[in-house]
Amino acid sequence: QGRMWAYTVGFTVLPHVGGFLGWFINRKEIPVWYEKLKKPSWCPSCKIFPVAWTVLYTGMGYASYLVWNDLGGCSSKAVVPLGLYGAQLALNWAWPPFFFGSHNMKMALIDILCLDGLAIGTVCSWYRINKVAALLMVPYLGWLAMATCLTIRIWKDNPEAKPGKSE
Repeated sequence: QGRMWAYTVGFTVLPHVGGFLGWFINRKEIPVWYEKLKKPSWCPSCKIFPVAWTVLYTGMGYASYLVWNDLGGCSSKAVVPLGLYGAQLALNWAWPPFFFGSHNMKMALIDILCLDGLAIGTVCSWYRINKVAALLMVPYLGWLAMATCLTIRIWKDNPEAKPGKSE
């Protein structure tokens, strides 16, 4: 029983690790660079992002535990559903360094579009295994839809300087 508690906590906390590192490494770019970008009126306040990501990472982490547990741990049946989850989580963690770290909005856009596909694939694969786990991912899919639209809009509204041209 004690070991299952540790697994539950471990799976639930895991997504927060990359999310926290992404914030920590790139946090200085928010007031210096991000705040100066042209953003649409529907862009959430910077105060909303940590709250939203805490809720979303907690839900997806716990959902991954449910799937892992239902499949009997790291079995051959877990390769695809947890592989999709791991891949989408890696792309989720890669977005801040592309966007905030290198200011590469085009790469951030490519990243989030691939992330969207993997997140949808994760939810579809999980639905047959554990419906609660799949439903726990629905708010994340909604947030990703908004984040994708926001990334597209910021990319379009803030043209990057072309190499070799001065402003």
